[in-house]
Amino acid sequence: MSTFQELLAQAKSMIEETDPSGSETLIAQGWVVLDVREVEEYNEGVIPESILIPQGQIEETIEEHIPDHDQPIIAMCAGGVRSAFAAVTLSEIGYTNVVSMDGGFNLWKQQGRSCASPQILKPDQRNRYARHISLPEIGEKGQQKLLDSRVVIIGAGGLGSPAALYLAAAGIGTIGVVDMDTVEESNLQRQILHKTETLGENKVDSAEKALSALNPDVNVITYNTRLNEDNAIGIIQDYDVVVDGTDNFPTRYLINDASVKTGTPVVHGSIFQHEGQVTVFEPKNGPTYRDIFPEPPQSDSVPNCTEAGVLGVLPGIVGTIQALETIKLILEMGKGLSGRLIVFDALEMSFHEYKIDQDPNNQITWKNRDQIQLEENEACLLYTSDAADEEDSVDLGGRRI
Repeated sequence: MSTFQELLAQAKSMIEETDPSGSETLIAQGWVVLDVREVEEYNEGVIPESILIPQGQIEETIEEHIPDHDQPIIAMCAGGVRSAFAAVTLSEIGYTNVVSMDGGFNLWKQQGRSCASPQILKPDQRNRYARHISLPEIGEKGQQKLLDSRVVIIGAGGLGSPAALYLAAAGIGTIGVVDMDTVEESNLQRQILHKTETLGENKVDSAEKALSALNPDVNVITYNTRLNEDNAIGIIQDYDVVVDGTDNFPTRYLINDASVKTGTPVVHGSIFQHEGQVTVFEPKNGPTYRDIFPEPPQSDSVPNCTEAGVLGVLPGIVGTIQALETIKLILEMGKGLSGRLIVFDALEMSFHEYKIDQDPNNQITWKNRDQIQLEENEACLLYTSDAADEEDSVDLGGRRI
């Protein structure tokens, strides 16, 4: 029966080895470092941009992280033992260019080479987000990115409720909630953040209770105020993404112009009776709300939910899509809705997609951001710009939006 030392010698005879100095040269040439230490060892530091897979999980997960079998790989552990066995395993499953770092991370660190503090999920977080981590498009790094992200939700009502709940469940690290209303009984038909027990409370306080109970990882910041020209920039610029869950045109234009000035993406949703719309506005490189609607409609020309009614489950569908698009923006994953408007009809159970182009007459743009100023006057938003004076609306295939 072979001893461990004999097995190690046999493994090393089957692979190529390099030292930390040689590894540093290879990294500069495009080689990838595969760190096969155990999770608890990462607290000692990691090599920047390395891929972290414990030795026992290599066969199960390596192709999710390195699908190209011709990608050159440097296997690394603490001292060079486990990495030798890992290099053998990688060769056996078809990876063609693998070396083991002799001396491992311990020698790398002793020689004063570049290290980074790891961002490591705690054991309970690995359990909570296990289904995310299993997705190759997310993984542990993606989940950590979600935990480091900041999303502000304007409106804790029908759209903001499902969006907030799913974003909290997904592990968005900081969620801001802006709303100045209190919970009323008529809200409970669709605003699932709130409960009978929170009737009469400020919506932001009710939202904080619900989100914190769902996921204690989430830091909930509440703004019990109306978004206005004085606070919009200050609030929005602190976040990575804005979720627009508002129900009135003045605030939508305010969000648009503040987001253009700060360069912050907006995930927009709106609902009316049994129809909903969702899109994404990326002001730095795509169309915005003003490219669809250059100017606000006349006051009281469009009925609100109180007057027209709304199917209770509708905002759940639209708000959930908003949460999905927010996560995709943060992770830079998949094909987003920038430049595309999705219109959902709950009675027909149909989705229609429309292309959104940038309006050459729109002057509220990222390029002109330094000239944008926000003012309010009798609930109508005025903007000091050269925007077109002519009122316009958009009819998409017979659907006026």
